[in-house]
Amino acid sequence: MHTAVSSHRLPTPGKLHIAGQLPALPDNPVVRPAAPPPATVAPARHTIAVQHVDRILLGARRLGLDIDALLRRAGISPALLASPSARVTQGQYAALIRTLRRVTRDELWGLLDRPVTPGVFAQVCASVVHCATLEDAIRTGIRLYRLHIDAFAPRLHLSADGQTATVELHPRAPASACRSFAESTFVFHAYALVSWLVAQHIPLRRVDLSAAPSQRGTDTERVFKAAVHYGQPVTALHFDAACLRLPVMQDAASLREFLRETPRNLLIRYRDNCCLAERIRQHLRSHLDDELPSLEQMAQLLRLTPQTLRRRLRDEGRGYQSIKDSLRRDVAIGMLERPGMTLLDVALRLGFSEPSTFHRAFKKWTGVAPGEYRLRGLRGEVVPG
Repeated sequence: MHTAVSSHRLPTPGKLHIAGQLPALPDNPVVRPAAPPPATVAPARHTIAVQHVDRILLGARRLGLDIDALLRRAGISPALLASPSARVTQGQYAALIRTLRRVTRDELWGLLDRPVTPGVFAQVCASVVHCATLEDAIRTGIRLYRLHIDAFAPRLHLSADGQTATVELHPRAPASACRSFAESTFVFHAYALVSWLVAQHIPLRRVDLSAAPSQRGTDTERVFKAAVHYGQPVTALHFDAACLRLPVMQDAASLREFLRETPRNLLIRYRDNCCLAERIRQHLRSHLDDELPSLEQMAQLLRLTPQTLRRRLRDEGRGYQSIKDSLRRDVAIGMLERPGMTLLDVALRLGFSEPSTFHRAFKKWTGVAPGEYRLRGLRGEVVPG
């Protein structure tokens, strides 16, 4: 992750204005979602790497569709694909998914030879929501999806000692980038769905993907919150078999709300607030326009030693400075979508004392200056590189 620009205002001891301390964390903390920020403040949602945008278009390219037109319908400038460090908002990514689904008439967006007819996901949800346990729901969902997908066969497997459950996708079609991304998408959506069904985050022990690793960093590890192993013969999610006994907590009423918010909720539900890094991120969000706490100050708020805080973040694959940088980047991208906010407004809201400092930081985070990014992203105009 990028480090912060050194000329950003740094906190000074005793100047951090925080009402009370954060509750102490136990050894295995159960983190509760932080209170939402005021309505006037942009939400601290993660943005999405442009590499994911490029991959989701693999099927559309295979079908020979007009990629630029698809992106513009989703409010994404095609020029962003030329910026390897660019990001898009969750709203833009969700809009692209909806656009691809309508145009391709396929819930896997043309990635496989046989389309998955729109409505299949809703039908599966309507069936699994009436199951008693997570195991029943997974087995029901797998059985239904095997009627609609030929390229791979999902299966639920238990380890010999009964301790580990695995959802595996056994390939039935030749290896290709499209099939690999379809498999990654399937387990991503499956993971979101099962977490929603039991109304809690399901910790994963390991994720295996048949896809090759990206040459640039992506958000896959953060999304799954587990070690991800690429180039595997079988795409699979491994988790504690005890989770299979969890009761299904949803019903027909909550399903209607869930489907109404799909696909946006598949991107964020039970992901954004279930680890220490995200708890810190939410706390920092409320102090972006002030001086952000140092690692030592944050450790004191969490009633941890700095060494323990570093270790726990390292175990999650994060660093304190990277959390601060990615938060500023994501909030900046969200603010740049608002035509009424000037670049000076954005810089000040992010705690930068000088617009030039914000410009340098933003270009370091995304590869382009904020003014150029706004032009590409908001107006959809192709800016010469």
